[in-house]
Amino acid sequence: MINDPELGNALRNWINEGGAGADVSEVDPRSAPRAVQFLSRPDLQFLFDELIAQGYEVVAPRVDQAAIVYDHVSSVAELPRGWTDQQEPGKYRLVQRNDDELFGYVVGPHSWKKYLFPPLATVLTTTRGPDGWEMHDPPVQAPRFALVGVRACELAAIAMQDRIFMSGDYVDPIYAERRKQLFIVAMNCTQAASTCFCTSMGTGPECRSGFDLAFTELPTGFTVEIGSPAGEAMAAKLPLRAATAEEEQAASARRERAVHQITRRMDTTNIRDKLLTQLEHPRWEQVADRCLSCSNCTLVCPTCFCSSVDEVTDLTNDQITRERRWDSCFNFDFSHVSGGPVRNQTRSRYRQWLTHKLATWIDQFGSSGCVGCGRCITWCPVGIDLTEEVAAICGETP
Repeated sequence: MINDPELGNALRNWINEGGAGADVSEVDPRSAPRAVQFLSRPDLQFLFDELIAQGYEVVAPRVDQAAIVYDHVSSVAELPRGWTDQQEPGKYRLVQRNDDELFGYVVGPHSWKKYLFPPLATVLTTTRGPDGWEMHDPPVQAPRFALVGVRACELAAIAMQDRIFMSGDYVDPIYAERRKQLFIVAMNCTQAASTCFCTSMGTGPECRSGFDLAFTELPTGFTVEIGSPAGEAMAAKLPLRAATAEEEQAASARRERAVHQITRRMDTTNIRDKLLTQLEHPRWEQVADRCLSCSNCTLVCPTCFCSSVDEVTDLTNDQITRERRWDSCFNFDFSHVSGGPVRNQTRSRYRQWLTHKLATWIDQFGSSGCVGCGRCITWCPVGIDLTEEVAAICGETP
């Protein structure tokens, strides 16, 4: 981590000028018409080939261990053709579709977070020399990632992490370098899971900003929208044609279908004040009786960023590395200070997570920390539903 105002300003200028995958959420993209083009289904491999030719490591969805995960791919053949996911609180299942859609799923256990904010990273090295100990910032060697299949809620999550790691005077060099080289191919949702509530959070399901290219899948191909200069340059390399009126209408109807499929809701009206005035509500104890404090919700969340550092020494004691690793506020020792942990009960840890995500996050970063992707609901082993807990805590009097 560094405290460098010049770097922070440079990175913000780069984003404002339309850097790869830039967050342009402050500009309403509906204020001007966007040209829509079309890429035939057999020609999708051209995109993969061009990204690889330009030095990108392509990361896209694929099936692995009975789930749709994000991994390195080089071919369209590796995509989850003909697969979808069924999700409920505490339940995730892959099922075969009755068609060959490549992106006909919602979201799985992975988020794109790990490619920008890696689970393990060296942030400092210390070496014993003839004149004593010397400390060095490790060189930042950032891969060039091209993320293919990013959903609208995930674009919102990336924009949130941009604010966390690249705003103000505090800039994370690991995140910033990876983000600067990122190329984003978004994929509009054409279906929703029962756990989705992005419409309540204003983050989806349609991709409106923060991408280089945005696709909507049709049976014969994809409508394509350009969202940045980098996306325009990439589009010039692809065998695109203008989308027909029928193709645009079909794509719009598919996106609208996803909107109507979202039935889970969360009322965010004055949610910060409502939660922070109910810190002794009995519901906290009730949810703690079910919660395993397993940290699944924070690991699958695309915005959680808690971390810890470890000092790792070699066998000779001549070199020490400081490693940052993902952590969770649900872990017992996460709040440990002199004398013991501050939050030694599951009740207090769950309350800390939920009130930070939906209330004090607003104080820190100017927005909610939740994008409504529903992962925390699906991947909770006991099926705790964040939207249900919020409704109970904000809607009842203790």
